Amino acid sequence: MATDKQAFKTVATYADRTRAEIVAAMLRDNGIPAGVFGADSSYPSLGYAKAIEVKVNEDDYETALTLVNSAGE
Repeated sequence: MATDKQAFKTVATYADRTRAEIVAAMLRDNGIPAGVFGADSSYPSLGYAKAIEVKVNEDDYETALTLVNSAGE
């Protein structure tokens, strides 16, 4: 049985959501669906110190990585 499910791959990680959203928007502007995953908070004591990840479909990973690297991220 074939499925249409694709794996997501993390193309970049950031400490804050704003930078991650900017990179995800840049990828979407270049035709690559991208999402931002993770939680952050201005209150580190809440335990939201994990990295914010920008993820893309596995098939778009190489192109997305090239765009992110060329943007200096």
